[in-house]
Amino acid sequence: MSNNSNPVSSVNIPQEAFDWYDEYAHGDIDRRTFLKRLSTLGIAGLTLSSIAGVLLPDYALAEQVSFNDPDIKASYLEFAAPEGHVTGRGYLVVPTGVSVEMPAPAVLVAHENRGLNPYIEDVARRLAKAGFVAFAPDALHSLGGYPGNDDAGRAMQKTLERSKIEADFVAAAQMLTAHALTTDKLGMVGFCFGGYLTNQLSAMIPDTIDAAVPYYGTPPKLDITNIKAPLQLHFAGLDKRVNGYWPGYETALKAVKAEYTAHVYPEVNHGFHNDSTARYHEASAALAWQRTLAFFNQHLIPG
Repeated sequence: MSNNSNPVSSVNIPQEAFDWYDEYAHGDIDRRTFLKRLSTLGIAGLTLSSIAGVLLPDYALAEQVSFNDPDIKASYLEFAAPEGHVTGRGYLVVPTGVSVEMPAPAVLVAHENRGLNPYIEDVARRLAKAGFVAFAPDALHSLGGYPGNDDAGRAMQKTLERSKIEADFVAAAQMLTAHALTTDKLGMVGFCFGGYLTNQLSAMIPDTIDAAVPYYGTPPKLDITNIKAPLQLHFAGLDKRVNGYWPGYETALKAVKAEYTAHVYPEVNHGFHNDSTARYHEASAALAWQRTLAFFNQHLIPG
């Protein structure tokens, strides 16, 4: 059994179900196969739909900071992405009190493999609540934007060229550093596919990213020799897929003398920070987020 701590349900779900959900969420199996496997579990007193309902996202649970919070101002912003999909769009959240005269450091937020969903928007609000100008681009903007459900979003994102998505996020990073409300310091945080993007942009634009925090992200797909930003990496102890890449990535980071710290959270699943599903682990998520904010405060705010 998983040690998952989740307000969604008090049900103890076998680890196999979490593993199958991870395969499903990353496109290795389709929804039908996922549900068929779940049907074999036979958890007493639960229907297939109730088990699936606990595992699949419920974004009503993912609002820790309201968009009406008086400490922030949230809006959507388009930006030029000539090397990507020509025009990008994202969710901009600014702390109240930040102005041209009093700018704040910025953090670029990278979503998972399904577009800019409500959980990622809430992460941006959490960052703004902590004093950072946060911007979360939507890789699906060229296709009409996040469609409102993860299945469709995942299918849409799969049709896009990864290099174009990367170029969109590079353009967003450059826009954000040039924004009138930001200082010259830029952090980046990403989850799952966004964790990969965070690693990737650290290598692609080393003079732009000043601090990087990938959550359960795979290594960059290019030479990491130029990485300059300190990295704070977060891994789920039960995440065999992503964790399998870490020894090789760590060896490469050591070889180039990169500054990094890696945290592994025992007995939690990939996606443990996402509070909209049963993979969420409250204690680990809180600790990881505390470390994330401390890291950004250390590297993005002058002494």
